[in-house]
Amino acid sequence: MDMQQLTLAEIGRALASRAFSAEELAKTLLTRIKTLDPQLNSFITLTEELALQQAKAADTRRAKGENGALLGAPIGHKDLFCTQDILTSCGSKILTGFKAPYNASVVEKLAAAGTVTLGKLNMDEFAMGSANESSHYGPVKNPWDLTRVPGGSSGGSAAAVAARLLPAATGTDTGGSIRQPAALTNLTGIKPTYGRVSRWGMIAYASSLDQGGPLARTAEDCALLLQAMAGFDAKDSTSVDQPVDDYLAALTQPLAGLRIGPPKEYFGTGLDARIGEKVMAVVDELKKLGATVKDISLPNMPHAIPAYYVIAPAEASSNLSRFDGVRFGYRCENPANLEDLYKRSRGEGFGAEVKRRIMVGTYALSAGYYDAYYLKAQKIRRLIKNDFVAAFNDVDLILGPTTPNLAWKLGEKNNDPVAAYLEDIYTITANLAGIPGLSMPAGFVDGLPVGVQLLAPYFQEGRLLNVAHQYQQVTDWHQQAPAGF
Repeated sequence: MDMQQLTLAEIGRALASRAFSAEELAKTLLTRIKTLDPQLNSFITLTEELALQQAKAADTRRAKGENGALLGAPIGHKDLFCTQDILTSCGSKILTGFKAPYNASVVEKLAAAGTVTLGKLNMDEFAMGSANESSHYGPVKNPWDLTRVPGGSSGGSAAAVAARLLPAATGTDTGGSIRQPAALTNLTGIKPTYGRVSRWGMIAYASSLDQGGPLARTAEDCALLLQAMAGFDAKDSTSVDQPVDDYLAALTQPLAGLRIGPPKEYFGTGLDARIGEKVMAVVDELKKLGATVKDISLPNMPHAIPAYYVIAPAEASSNLSRFDGVRFGYRCENPANLEDLYKRSRGEGFGAEVKRRIMVGTYALSAGYYDAYYLKAQKIRRLIKNDFVAAFNDVDLILGPTTPNLAWKLGEKNNDPVAAYLEDIYTITANLAGIPGLSMPAGFVDGLPVGVQLLAPYFQEGRLLNVAHQYQQVTDWHQQAPAGF
């Protein structure tokens, strides 16, 4: 049995039937990571000792008759989830040596479900980026083509799962950081409704936009992980006290009568026509499964990127003010006085993209500019939300491309940040409105993966997973693996 090819659901069944133990599986994957990851750079830290300890504990629990779906399942965490006594770096030099004193709620919940943590995954510094090139620990490469980006900011999570180093991993999505890398590496990834998954212990980039979620190969695996991650957390003031649906039960629902809306704004200039064709092929498949199609409009979408790149940096500038070289993380050598300590620690500790966004954000919040930029951006945000609310009166699901282009070459957009920002044009609106979104594999163009994005009303994650699962029952895109892995 080829263990690395198994999905989470298959691993659960294999462990239940004693085909292999959690310890054997963890050892197999750890060896595989050590062998293959140097070409990808998807891990920042490998937690071998912890993994073997958790795997043994899972095997003991199974021997006593316990049988949870994730008991013994190996995963990795994006390196912005705090993990007790393990380096939590956020891909930044400024957190050099920072070992979190506690576990994030997501880490805690998944550990309680019996998952085995193999390590911490590379990411864009402080989750700022769409290519995973801004990490202090170097860029992550796309397993489908090692000269290209895997997408970001959860690029390490996506590359590791796509290369079969892990069956699944956690990611976070502030403007598309789960869905865009999922699309560029042939994975399924879901950004839940804002407040569905606890943000406690997840190092913040933009507090009103960040949301944690799973990346895996199938919708079924995403459902398994989300089931364990979702739910109210009293420690997180942005968490919503709403019952969690049974995501696995939702998978099998028939699609008869489902109303799908492709927004006309998603198919205009800027979209690679070949991706557009793949998206429409998905629509045809869903029609065969009983869905109906109705064209819709999201008129305020063109304003999403400017609004996002005011709001997110504004929140980042205040969130990142705590990284000052005083209490934890990187501190500059021989500071002359307190001002020098602050200036140099932050100047040396943060990378170029993070500095850019802190400065943009501080400017947008400063006196004289607040009304012109920040306030205006928040008004646009409300208009975008209203567009979605109106669209969901007519359709049950919005469908379109996840990204306008295929994965680009490493370094290609480094001198043009705006070109990189425009790659998030289809994903950002879901974060501004707080609605759930999912990206799933929809085929290949020139050997590179294409993703289709599904959006649903608030707390309808089950509907997204259901549609993706039903589509994956009649297609095999999600089963394709990159050569050499």
